[in-house]
Amino acid sequence: MLVLRWPSLRRPLDILFLLACILLTADVLVPEIWGHGKTKDYPLWYWAGQQVLYGGDLYPQGLNDGFAFLYPPLSAILLALPSIFGKVPLYLGLCLLNAAAWWMTAQLSNAMTGSGRAPSPWLEALPGIVMIPFVFDMFDLGQPNLVLLAMMLLGFWFLRQGRGWLSGSMFALAAAIKVFPVAVLPYLLWRRYWKSAISMVAFLGVLLFLVPAPIRGFDRNVSELTTWYRGMIGSNSEHGFGQRDAQNWSWVNQSIIAVTHRLVRPINYNQIDPAKPAQFMNVADVDYRTANWIVLAVFATIGLGFIAIMPARASMTQRSIAEEIGILFCLMTLASPLARQYYFVWLFFPITVLFHRTALDCRPGAQAVSRLALGASFALMALALPPFPKLLQAAGNNLAATFVLVAALAWHILDSPPESDLHPVAQPRS
Repeated sequence: MLVLRWPSLRRPLDILFLLACILLTADVLVPEIWGHGKTKDYPLWYWAGQQVLYGGDLYPQGLNDGFAFLYPPLSAILLALPSIFGKVPLYLGLCLLNAAAWWMTAQLSNAMTGSGRAPSPWLEALPGIVMIPFVFDMFDLGQPNLVLLAMMLLGFWFLRQGRGWLSGSMFALAAAIKVFPVAVLPYLLWRRYWKSAISMVAFLGVLLFLVPAPIRGFDRNVSELTTWYRGMIGSNSEHGFGQRDAQNWSWVNQSIIAVTHRLVRPINYNQIDPAKPAQFMNVADVDYRTANWIVLAVFATIGLGFIAIMPARASMTQRSIAEEIGILFCLMTLASPLARQYYFVWLFFPITVLFHRTALDCRPGAQAVSRLALGASFALMALALPPFPKLLQAAGNNLAATFVLVAALAWHILDSPPESDLHPVAQPRS
């Protein structure tokens, strides 16, 4: 069993982690306490919590009115309790939650790489260090993606232990907070993790319909869920989707859907800033319907390719499972309709796997593949820095970096080492 340890003041790298958390928390609290107030999403979380506390509406009555709060009602209910005590305690609580998620993500990631060897302190810390820019976004923006990643990793840890019902509950909680983790369900079904899949569906129903009912009322909660679904999931058109039309078609979104549409339709990828001239990057000019068919073809190709490289259940090892889950996290990030910069914090686990392969794989060729993939992906991610034009983000620099990681992980699955300690593992009946 995995035992999550507390950060130790006797370990220099743990001290650096604690200092980083203090600085990142200060970035949130100092403007709120001594400045003009913390911006980004933090005031919205406080507003949503207050709406629940005082019985206000989370979504507008008219579908043509824009949503301020884009998440399911459960998310607002979870924000309600800490918002009782005011903005500063709420913001502090969210920072502590992100710090705990960062720590747990690092430990779970290192424990689940299937390397069969304990990493050195520097190898253990390295993925968390290189992911600091994305972790900074979690603190600065107040976004929950790192917390969701920790939940998903914990779900896969439970699945590894044969505790399917617990794993499904963690997947459900992540999906009930922010929808895109629901993409794990097809994987569970394909791998025949029946208990986990059934548990996920059952707990999703409980979390979305039953948990909010005593607080919001059953009928009102169903009405709000319906309004949210129509406004977020059912609002897709050639002009935009998800209540943020200009943002979701612009360079800030690097999902497969957005990048594909920008490549095959004349979409102004700079529309997030109307003051600037329109800019286009399309290499074709098709209509919206045709573009959607192209997106479906891309998804089908990727999905079939993923299925093709998956080992048979009888041949799965802890090593191949780690590489498979790493690919899954990459694809879940890109398959989300919205994949802004901070979404790529989900690359934490696949990057950890490749760091382990670089340091601990006994084959020089495998080490070289891992080093090359990590170097190329980091170089591509760096193209988002200010000196480079927004065109590179519009073309999908992070998307390309993610596909480099996917290719390296797929190579490792297909060229697994023959060591005798990599015997197939018994799969949980989940």
